[in-house]
Amino acid sequence: MEKQQSPVSTSGLWSMMNKTNHELLLIRQRELKPHHIASQQLNILRAIKVLGSKATAAKITEEIDGHICAVSRQLVVLEKDGFVKRMPTPKSRLLKIQLTKKGLDMSKIPDKSKSIDSIFLVLNKEERHQMFSALRKVFGKSKEFTNTHY
Repeated sequence: MEKQQSPVSTSGLWSMMNKTNHELLLIRQRELKPHHIASQQLNILRAIKVLGSKATAAKITEEIDGHICAVSRQLVVLEKDGFVKRMPTPKSRLLKIQLTKKGLDMSKIPDKSKSIDSIFLVLNKEERHQMFSALRKVFGKSKEFTNTHY
């Protein structure tokens, strides 16, 4: 039997956020399975589409609030799978990232998830707003630690 933690303790909050995130990722991955793409890869394709000709690994990392090493690894896989092309730029060591036709088609997969929308409907509009606001604060504070403490 799993030990119950106090919902107001930081360890209880961390545990619940971790469990919830894991379940939601599994649900989204199941929805994307027919497309043969991971949700993180789809997020990167969408970021490239938004950035257009300005897409580089660094800009994509900023766009998705990710980590450069993880984005770089995913870009290698996406290129191998034919979703993106990495192109050298004149007078720079930076590589521009472009969507291929296959990548552009994949980036059009709906962002909307009926399952996840249905799950969040257990919260009313005000509760969703409060949750978003609280998570944004926690996210902002966590960025301070990842940028300065390691």
